[in-house]
Amino acid sequence: MASTSAHAFEATILRIPPLRCPFPSEVNPHVEEASQDSFAWLLDTGMLDHPDTLERYRQARFGWLTARAYPLADREMLKLLMDWCIWLFAFDDGFCESERMSRRTGLIARALPEMFRVLHDIDSDDPLTNVFARSLQELKARIAVHAERDQLERWCSATREYIFAQVWEAANREADVVPTPEDYVFMRRRTGAMYPVYALIDIAGGYRLTPEEWHHPDVRALTEHANDLVVWDNDLFSYAKERTHDQARHNLVNVLVTHRGYSVQEALDEVAEMHDHAVAEMVRLRKSVEMWGSPAVDAYVTGLEHWVRGHIVYSLGSARYIHAWPANTLWPEAV
Repeated sequence: MASTSAHAFEATILRIPPLRCPFPSEVNPHVEEASQDSFAWLLDTGMLDHPDTLERYRQARFGWLTARAYPLADREMLKLLMDWCIWLFAFDDGFCESERMSRRTGLIARALPEMFRVLHDIDSDDPLTNVFARSLQELKARIAVHAERDQLERWCSATREYIFAQVWEAANREADVVPTPEDYVFMRRRTGAMYPVYALIDIAGGYRLTPEEWHHPDVRALTEHANDLVVWDNDLFSYAKERTHDQARHNLVNVLVTHRGYSVQEALDEVAEMHDHAVAEMVRLRKSVEMWGSPAVDAYVTGLEHWVRGHIVYSLGSARYIHAWPANTLWPEAV
């Protein structure tokens, strides 16, 4: 059955729908040197040690995603941001989705205490044994140099929520469950790790949203839409890749195919429609924010827009995603 399904997928001519995105496209000028330094950091951490995996990471050029998401950061800050983003990729690939861990909820759950010790600043005489917890501790210390107390706590809180959400994914794998569209959209906002990276936007820019600005309904709605956009777009671009791992169980395209009876093409088109609606909401909310927002709020919203546009541009040029699709797949023009 699996081979028949794979053959049908390969034989079907699929069209990746265009994604509306009126936001600015920029690249940080320090991308090359910061990317090299960040890959060296990954090697030093020991989070990933298989040569094939490391080569795949080198070719994926994750630093270019970060450079598009934070085009205005200085070189030191860009390196820190790249290290954090590559930690998220490594944690997801090497820990949450590894063959040994991904289907064993208990193994992932038992790793939480060391992670949370770091994020809650809990002192202990016991050394950290988990390589991801040790590198997380280093990253937190480096972020703290640039962050006010409330900014650091935003990042810690978002990171805790992201890490705990991995238990939900593992439980679904263990029980062979494809979540409903409603549950998936809600939890994807937590499993996608976008809140932890968005919490660094004002830190990276050298400014600070006040608590009132951070919790303003317009800012919260903009952040949520920007979160949805990146994770939904990622699901669209990565669907072919994820079919070969985890049967795309945690992918919006497959969720729609499974629970709404869509064809793959219909699901792709539905995700694109959801994308366009979220973009329209961001444009509408941006106009509202311009009427009351401070320069810091304006800069934060621009940072969200950089992430949305940067992710699309990076993904459309990424062999990590494109080469997984059948050769006859029809792709949109670059945005």
